[in-house]
Amino acid sequence: MPVRSWTERAVAAAVLSIATAGCGAVARNDNSEGVRLYQQGNYQGAVNSFQQALAKQPGSPDGFYNIGATYHQQAKLFGRPQDMQLAEQYYHLCLARNPDHPSCQRALAVLLVEQKRGNEAVANLEAWARRRPGDPQPRIELARLCEEHGDPQAAENHLVDALALDPNNPRALVALGQLRESSGNTRQALANYSRALAVDGRQPMVAARVASLSSGGSPSVVAAGTPTAGAAGTTMPVGGAAPGGAAAPGGAVFPGGAVAR
Repeated sequence: MPVRSWTERAVAAAVLSIATAGCGAVARNDNSEGVRLYQQGNYQGAVNSFQQALAKQPGSPDGFYNIGATYHQQAKLFGRPQDMQLAEQYYHLCLARNPDHPSCQRALAVLLVEQKRGNEAVANLEAWARRRPGDPQPRIELARLCEEHGDPQAAENHLVDALALDPNNPRALVALGQLRESSGNTRQALANYSRALAVDGRQPMVAARVASLSSGGSPSVVAAGTPTAGAAGTTMPVGGAAPGGAAAPGGAVFPGGAVAR
């Protein structure tokens, strides 16, 4: 099975990320309704619900992210440039209030790459990494960009750096395993997958790769979730909230986050 590009994986893998911390019950209800409408494809209704939640919790980073994620999804589906512009504006509003919002950092990077603005995406992620020297997430996202741009060695280096900070990070372990499997280093890939599975056993596709490689099976693409909330690949709301997306970043080589309710 061929490895798809990061943006293709982002569009293909819709991941719902829900963050409820700090939200009032009424805002959570609006967010939950927004999620339901998003899943039904009623994106304008979802935006309205997320805006109501934001009005009840002004300045919420998750609220801005959810609205941006919904516009981002609309832009992908309907090809409307104004939706992409609104998505970017809301992502920046989110990051202005929480510069370390992982789902939003990931979604904004996806959006910039989709718009052929990869240098901006790299600059944003590098700034995030400098601001958070002990956080593996910026390194994982930088690896994602390098893989997308056809530089697997740089991607591997970033993942090794991420694992130096968090040796048991499942996303980094699975991503590194996939890169090594793609390069033919199946022994090391098996070690990475096995370690990821030991950390989080709720990864059936990783378990399948471990079984296949243990029996001499052929390389494949692994898609796996992480035990962390917020992930998503391209976009999908958070905060009790929204649909974040497609993907954000949860792709085959670079797994996204798990659904967190």
